[in-house]
Amino acid sequence: MSNTTLRGRDFITWLDFSRDEIEAMLDTAHDLKKKFIRREPHKVLDGQTLHMMFYNSSLRTRNSFEAGMTQMGGHAHFLQPGAVYTPALKGDEVAYSTERISDVARVLAEMGDAIAIRIYGKPTGWEYGKGDRIIREFAKWSKVPVINMEDDIYHPCQALADVMTMQEKLGSNLQGKKFVMSWAYSGSVAKPLAVPQSAVLSAAMMGMDVTLAHPEGLDLDPRILQATKDLAKKNGGAFTITHDNMDKTFQDAHVVYPKAWTSQPTDGGAWDEAKAKAIFEANKDWICTQDKMELTNDAYYMHCLPADRDMEVTDEVIDGPNSIIIEEAANRLHAQKGMMALIMA
Repeated sequence: MSNTTLRGRDFITWLDFSRDEIEAMLDTAHDLKKKFIRREPHKVLDGQTLHMMFYNSSLRTRNSFEAGMTQMGGHAHFLQPGAVYTPALKGDEVAYSTERISDVARVLAEMGDAIAIRIYGKPTGWEYGKGDRIIREFAKWSKVPVINMEDDIYHPCQALADVMTMQEKLGSNLQGKKFVMSWAYSGSVAKPLAVPQSAVLSAAMMGMDVTLAHPEGLDLDPRILQATKDLAKKNGGAFTITHDNMDKTFQDAHVVYPKAWTSQPTDGGAWDEAKAKAIFEANKDWICTQDKMELTNDAYYMHCLPADRDMEVTDEVIDGPNSIIIEEAANRLHAQKGMMALIMA
C-alpha cells in the first residue's frame, strides 16, 4: 500500500499528478474502505498529526479528515485561523496581518506531519485565486505535505470521492461513460467554482466523455477548460461545453452532477454579486427533476452537498433510487485516507 514516490507530495490539485498516481490513491482508498468495513486495523499513520486550518465552515470535510486520521492511528488538530489570524495580501507577498504564513507554516511543520487548509469566498473577499495563492504560500514554506481541503479554484478531495463513488457504481474503468457537470439554479449566488472545475478535470483524466452545461455568463476558468480538454484528449475521452438546457444535455448520461456556481471573473476582475443574481434569476428552470432524469441512461445523481432542495434539485430526485449522494459523502472519508496514506506514510 505504500508508495514512496508520493511521500511528501502536496495535494493541491489533480493537475500536479499523473493518472497512475491518482489511481494509486484510489486503489489505496478502496483497500482501506474494505478494511474499514471489516473492522480491520489499518494504523498506517500511527502517531502522526494533521493540522487542519478552516477559514470556512465545514461538515463533511472536517469530520472525514478527523475520522480518517483517527482510524489510521493519527490525530487531526482543528484550527480556526480566523479567530486568531486574518489572511492578507501585502504587495506580491501573501502574509497574515499579525504573523506571516512563512512563520506559521514552518512552525506547524515542526509539530506535525501535514497541514490541510480550506479557504475561499468571503474570507478572501471573493477575489478569485487568492485562496489558492494562500495555500501555495503555505506549501512553499512547509517541509511537510500541504493538502487543499478546497480553495477558490480546486477541490481535489471532493474529486477523489466523486471518482471513487463512480468506480463503485460503474466499474473501475470509467472510460467512455458520459459525465454531465451541469449548472443548477440556487437562491444563493455565493457558490465557488472549485467543485465543477475539479469535477470536469477529474472525469476527463479518467477518460470519461465529459459535458459541461451552463447558461451564458457562467463560464469556468479558461485555464481549467483548456486543461480539461488536454486531459480528455490524452486519456481517450471527450470534452464538450454547451449552453443547452438539461433536457438535451442529460440525454444518454451515465452520471449527472447538477450544481450551482457563481458568475465570477477569473482574470482578476471584481465579483459582481448583482450581475450573478440577475443570471441566476433568469435561469430558474435549470433544476434537476425526475422528468429530466428519465432522459438519461438510467444515470446516477451526484452532488457534493449541501444541495439546495427545490432549487438545484427536487426531493424526488435527491431522495430517489438513483441518488448516490450519501455514498459520495461517505467516500470523502475513504478517498482522503487513500491520499493521506500515500503522501504522509
